[in-house]
Amino acid sequence: MRSAAPKLSYTPARPNRMTEVPVQIPAPQADPAKEPPGRFAGRVAVVTGASDKGIGGAIAERLAREGAAVMTFSRHTPRKLNRIFEKLQLPAMHVDGDVTKKEDVQNAIQACVARFGRIDILINNAGMEIAEYIDRFTDEAWEQLLNVNLNGSINMIRGCLPHMPDPSVIVNVASALALGGCSGFSIYSASKAGLIGLTQSLAWELAPRGIRVVAVAPGLVHTPMIHKHMDKLTPAVMQQIRDSHPLGMGTPHDVASAVTFLASSDAKWITGVTLPLGWASHYPLPTQALMG
Repeated sequence: MRSAAPKLSYTPARPNRMTEVPVQIPAPQADPAKEPPGRFAGRVAVVTGASDKGIGGAIAERLAREGAAVMTFSRHTPRKLNRIFEKLQLPAMHVDGDVTKKEDVQNAIQACVARFGRIDILINNAGMEIAEYIDRFTDEAWEQLLNVNLNGSINMIRGCLPHMPDPSVIVNVASALALGGCSGFSIYSASKAGLIGLTQSLAWELAPRGIRVVAVAPGLVHTPMIHKHMDKLTPAVMQQIRDSHPLGMGTPHDVASAVTFLASSDAKWITGVTLPLGWASHYPLPTQALMG
């Protein structure tokens, strides 16, 4: 005859009185001298295409506020941005020039190295946009698009590499239009898609040298480049734009946040990738409506 199984009893544990003791969290240091330095302290960054109202200016300001010494390089001086740097006494300089002109690129890089000693971060942001059907493009227009958006970045990379130590990082600003087909943006999309391909292959090439290469692909961002189209958009088209951007249109500072993360040591194990911002390829952009 089988014996009855022993009865098991369960006694609830007594509450841990220690959990009722409030946790004392120390207050932040009030003395700025005791605060940890910014995450880019001691780093030198070059940002192309920096303007007062665009993505490049927002990136440059964010890097400088977080401790980097910054050189901006663009065809026009960002006067408002320079005043911010001066007011905050941030280590920054600007060089006027064109990324498509190798002499301008070399002069800017030499000026940066002469002042700051090296280049740890390169942000290839300089770009332009022309919306036109492919059979209506002039040779000058489509060649200019490719030269600025793709060849200009290659010029900057080739010029900066000799001055980039281990570790360093290159961040290329591509576009959502490089990830999804769009009527009227064939040449622009090709130039930005080339930038993504450059990012992927160059990441493998430069990894042994301790240099990461990454990219971002923003959707529509509130910049002068986009605002020039807004006056001809109907409420229906604006709704299409909202539908294609589930988190809404971005701001330059939204892009700057992503770029500075990828440029930081927090992303030290990330290379060869392109991060889409604010948009996904299965959300169709209403680009037909942007054509005049």
